[in-house]
Amino acid sequence: MDLAVSIVVLLLSIVFAAISVFQFKEKGVLLNNAYFYASKQEREKMDKKPHYRQSGIVFAFISAIFFCIAAECILKTGWLWWVISALVAAVLVYAVVSSVKEQIKR
Repeated sequence: MDLAVSIVVLLLSIVFAAISVFQFKEKGVLLNNAYFYASKQEREKMDKKPHYRQSGIVFAFISAIFFCIAAECILKTGWLWWVISALVAAVLVYAVVSSVKEQIKR
């Protein structure tokens, strides 16, 4: 059972890593709340580069979180949960701080 969960979580990690790469390359749909909530006119005028970067970083964090969860399911170290907790806290802090910085720039 743990191996099956590990495989599924590892596949999720790979999917999020791929999404992160596409966001960094500014390819595909911009997966960012600022873009989703903007009107059509605002989207056309918007500088999307910082939003793609922000999304790429967040998806990289999420990929790392899922990778660590898969590793914990396989290795059963116990201490990896601390790493996972730190990554979750870091991605939450980064998302809030970067969003506030972007709002201040506007």
